Parts: sequence; structure tokens; C-alpha cells
Amino acid sequence: MSIFLKNKSNISYFNSSEKNIAYDLGCMLIDLLKDPMLLNKTLIFLCIGSDRATGDCLGPIIGYKLSKYNKRYNYQVYGTLEEPVHAKNLKGTIDMIYQTHEEAFIVAIDASLGKSNHIGYITLGEGPLKPGAGVDKELPEVGDIFITGIVNFSGVVDNLLLQTTRLNVVMSMADQICLAINYCIGRIRTQLV
Repeated sequence: MSIFLKNKSNISYFNSSEKNIAYDLGCMLIDLLKDPMLLNKTLIFLCIGSDRATGDCLGPIIGYKLSKYNKRYNYQVYGTLEEPVHAKNLKGTIDMIYQTHEEAFIVAIDASLGKSNHIGYITLGEGPLKPGAGVDKELPEVGDIFITGIVNFSGVVDNLLLQTTRLNVVMSMADQICLAINYCIGRIRTQLV
């Protein structure tokens, strides 16, 4: 679960149930990723979350889906269903990424909590996010840009909300985010050739 560190005016919201959302999100991603990819930075998708709670599995599901295409599009994925990146290994994973990839550009992806009328929305913004803040965990901020999916509303018992989140909401957002990323990367790669 994440909370954003940037001013809300720098965050774009996308309703995952609307038509063409993957295209709209992909076009905005192209604008944010074009310069780092032209500068030959290593593009890394850091998909944060746990597969043990429905409300927190958005990141690992996206990581699982993206890992099927990363060889084709030449990006790195950390955090999958098989090897999730979560509260216990996040700091070590971040350290390892920066040791392994000198010129890393990180897209941090995580589930988040928000207002009840924003459930199902995808957010995109520049700057880092703070994983775990939605459930009062102290974890390092990470990312050059971030993508989050609002999986449930924020309330008094946020940890319980993670267990009662509908899997359909999570899967729908994961599908849209993966389509947007693959569209974005495909377009940028064809422009570079």
C-alpha cells in the first residue's frame, strides 16, 4: 500500500473501467519514459506488494505479467508472484537494483488506498512513492515515476481492507496497466530503431 509524496496536482487519475484507458495511460507513460530511454538508462519496473493479501497483490500480478515480455522489450522486472518485493525485502531489493544497474530509471508500481469513489482508479505521477504508508509501515520511498491502483478505501482498519478487496478490481487494473506499459514500450522502441 502506498501514499504519494508529490503534490496532488502532479498526479493523473485514470478510471480503469473507461474505454481506451490503456491507450490514454500508455500515451502519458510515453511522455514520462521517452527521455530516460533515449539516454540509455536501464528501465526497471519495481512491482511492490504481497501475494498473500488480495488488496496488496496488484504489484506482483503486474510483475508476473510484465516478466512474460521483458526479454522482447528489454526492461527489468522486480517483484512477481513467484518472487514478490514486499516490506521485508524492499530495502535490500532497492540496494541490489542500484548496485546492479548503474543508470537505473525505476517505475514503482504498488496498490494504494484512497477515497471510496476512487476505487478502481489508476494513478500516474513523477517522483517517488512511499510504500507501506497506507498501512502505517515505515519503508523507503522509491521510484522516478510511480503507478498505483486504488484497490480499496482508506479507513480505520486498513489491514483488514486488504483482505476484503475484490480480486476483480485488482485484475482489471493489472490488465489495463500492463496493456499501457506494453503499448508505451513498443511505441518508444519503434521510435528508437
